Amino acid sequence: MKVSLNRTACAAALLAAGTLTGALAGTAARADEMHIGFPVFLSTAAAGAFGEPEKRAAELLVEELNAGHVPAPYAATGINGRTLKATFIDEAADAVSEYRNLVERTGVDAVIGYTSSANCKAVAELAEELETPTVLVDCGTPQIFEELVTEPVYLFRTGPTGTMDSVGAARYFKDIGVDLGKVAGINQNYAFGQDAWRDFTGAIKALDPKAGIVSEQFPKVYAGQYGAEVSALMTASPSAVFTSFWGGDLEAFILQSAPRGLFSRAPVLMTCGEAAIGRLAKDIPEGAILGARGPYGYFAPEGDLATWFRDAYEKKFGEVPPYPAWKMAQAVLGLKAAWEKAGEGADKEAAVAAFKGLEFDSPAGPVKMAIGAGHQSIQSISYGKFARDAAGKPGVTEVVTYAAECVNPPADMLAADWIAKGFPGAKCD
Repeated sequence: MKVSLNRTACAAALLAAGTLTGALAGTAARADEMHIGFPVFLSTAAAGAFGEPEKRAAELLVEELNAGHVPAPYAATGINGRTLKATFIDEAADAVSEYRNLVERTGVDAVIGYTSSANCKAVAELAEELETPTVLVDCGTPQIFEELVTEPVYLFRTGPTGTMDSVGAARYFKDIGVDLGKVAGINQNYAFGQDAWRDFTGAIKALDPKAGIVSEQFPKVYAGQYGAEVSALMTASPSAVFTSFWGGDLEAFILQSAPRGLFSRAPVLMTCGEAAIGRLAKDIPEGAILGARGPYGYFAPEGDLATWFRDAYEKKFGEVPPYPAWKMAQAVLGLKAAWEKAGEGADKEAAVAAFKGLEFDSPAGPVKMAIGAGHQSIQSISYGKFARDAAGKPGVTEVVTYAAECVNPPADMLAADWIAKGFPGAKCD
């Protein structure tokens, strides 16, 4: 009996020791690894044009950072020497539930993702509640830091807001001599589309007191069919058309409106149009005005990081990276820059403190976390006209670039107020 008790005690001791050793081993492994959750569209009409290139860019960055193949200033492996591990989830699922699962069940160290402004709004306050470093990649509504999270700690957005798109679009129309007296718009009926149209119409009125609106269409997100709206636009005989459509909605709009002659009747500006070049190059009318929501893709400035990213992406995936891929790469490098600025062994608290107000390099040039209490980036924006060269290769011409300080509000003003007051402090030279 005594021997049995001793054996039982030994077994218990060994089990406890094994459990402790396993826990310590897990802790050691965890210390050498940084686990990042990536919510991107893996389904719905947004997957092909946005989710897939964002996922590919994230996979490429994780792979290349772990191998130490990214050019300076990001040549050091991983993040602070920690190997990166990626978990991808579908942004089309319930944003709040899936974010909680990433943090509370999967145990990620940070979250990088989101394209839809609706999803960004849904998780913005949750990121602060769960105290998780979170980098929004592409959503554009300025509401995130102007209304929802006015004292952010853990939430950041490395992609510029849609205000930049709208102000830049208004300036581009004016600079190429478009009559702003009869402008029309078609935008998705949710935060991003509503904010984009508000800022655009405010900007054209600030630039030209005679600016007027002849038609404004707000179809449901992912509606897919725009025959009635296109008819309304054409009936209004606009002098210019503005749209912030993106993803499958943008592609459907191009395919449905171009054959009906909308693009030949008036200049049509698509703030997200660059993302459609790779998939619809044969369908985009010559002269269509395209943007990339910043200095991305065909508008990216020359530089070592830009060349590396473009070449590495094309080599791995066999296609030119569209702007959503550039924005994902920018977000990953922003997190790396912040965590490494905080120093070796830095915890998440030190990392988010270092991220606030950070200026860092990206494949799309310099990024300044200059507004939103230092949690929101500003960048330059470019617009140009779609064209094909003699060999039929797609590209953009007549490109005009506006400096970040020309198309983004200063840190002490809300976007709508800045536009309404005529862009005080704007630096456009």
